[in-house]
Amino acid sequence: MSNNSNGLQTVTIDLVLDRRSTTEVLTAVLHAILFHRLFGTVKPTAFEVQDITVPGVDDADMRQLISEKVNAFWRAIEVSSTKRGQIAITFSERRVRKGWFSLGGEEEVPWEQWLVNIEIRQPQTGQERNLASTLTKALHTMLNHCSSEAARAAVPLITNSHGISPFPFKIVVKVNGVEVG
Repeated sequence: MSNNSNGLQTVTIDLVLDRRSTTEVLTAVLHAILFHRLFGTVKPTAFEVQDITVPGVDDADMRQLISEKVNAFWRAIEVSSTKRGQIAITFSERRVRKGWFSLGGEEEVPWEQWLVNIEIRQPQTGQERNLASTLTKALHTMLNHCSSEAARAAVPLITNSHGISPFPFKIVVKVNGVEVG
């Protein structure tokens, strides 16, 4: 985890996957991040990936959003020569715009970003064990961050309890540094 000068906390998860497991693992990882950071009324679900139980969000809109982003990543990676990409989830809060010439209104100010760096490689001997280890490490990163004092302190005051998330969030998919989907 790192902080930038604006106080935005950044959590990085590095995944090395084979073609066969990419969509399943990315779906589970994105669900797990959202499960830990939505703060609204979340109905839990679970994903079984490589005999590892991963928490998720049982919500039709979230399932569709995650599916769209994972599919956009997959389509872009299929035609890419480097087989590397990133999915970023940014959580923001709405604040009243301040300034001399502002016309009022609100602005979204990011408070936390999750960067999931993905590299696709050919399967190798022992790949399933490596995949399980990679997924376990990703889950440990999530749990360690979300349970840390710094992560709890970064969460803005929750003033809206309607819906699945009191905070706006955005999921951006990049392959070779270019936004896709």
